[in-house]
Amino acid sequence: MNIRPNAMMVIACLALVALPGPAAADGDPAARSPKPRHPGTQHRTAPMTTAPQKPGSSGVKLQYRVDAVPRVGQATPIVLQFDDVTDAEGATVRLSADRGLALQGDSTLTLPAGKRTTATVTVVSESEGLAYLNVFITQGGASSAVSVPVQTGTGAPALKSSGERKPQADGDSIITMPVK
Repeated sequence: MNIRPNAMMVIACLALVALPGPAAADGDPAARSPKPRHPGTQHRTAPMTTAPQKPGSSGVKLQYRVDAVPRVGQATPIVLQFDDVTDAEGATVRLSADRGLALQGDSTLTLPAGKRTTATVTVVSESEGLAYLNVFITQGGASSAVSVPVQTGTGAPALKSSGERKPQADGDSIITMPVK
């Protein structure tokens, strides 16, 4: 039988395509990730950011991810993932948003001991600029505070100076501002 190398490659590729896909790690074929609706496009999830922990904090590990590009007036989901809840009574989380950012839904969460908890919080930017979703975690009497940055647009609007610029003899300039 005389088969050209290119034909063998095609046969090998067709054989691979015909094979059923691998089952998910837990054995549930339904748990496979869905195929993209448009060939060549895939939804890529950004990696989680781990919030730093300070000595004497609650000890609860927080990772977060902003799941969309924040736009004024549109809902932006923020995924919060909590680990290392060791207190038998669990931990509590209180959420608040800076001015310019509106929090939608519940502002408190309860975290069970010994389990990873993932929550999606929705915020709406009311203006362009940088605002923070503040996450306050309490476990066993100790507390942590983490500020999740939400950047809407290209930056904060420029502040107008209320001072007057005065050139100096040496070439420097000084801005004098009235004290209120």
